[in-house]
Amino acid sequence: MELVFVYGTLRRGESNHALLQHAKCLGEAVVSSGYVLHDLGPYPGVIVDKHSQAPLHGEVYQVDSETFAALDRLEEYPTGYDRELVVTPYGAAWLYVYLHSVTHAPVISNGDWCRR
Repeated sequence: MELVFVYGTLRRGESNHALLQHAKCLGEAVVSSGYVLHDLGPYPGVIVDKHSQAPLHGEVYQVDSETFAALDRLEEYPTGYDRELVVTPYGAAWLYVYLHSVTHAPVISNGDWCRR
């Protein structure tokens, strides 16, 4: 089992949440700094910015290997997104980090895709 921190279309009520139907939701979490959330249109992308103090809001799920593989396919890991471990109240969880340019993608300054 792995822990995954989701911040966009995989969250409850969002378009890809069905991929987590067999996962256990541990709860909401906030990563307090180090990342910037961008609006890429139909989905968001997080980039690493160790100087950022912006929060990143999401949910933490415990997933089995089959679900984790499905998430990797959705995120086009490792060419579209990479993974990084982040600290959450539930333990270290994988966060998908966007690997392409965000030059023309607006920043979601509140760090919450669901409240953009």
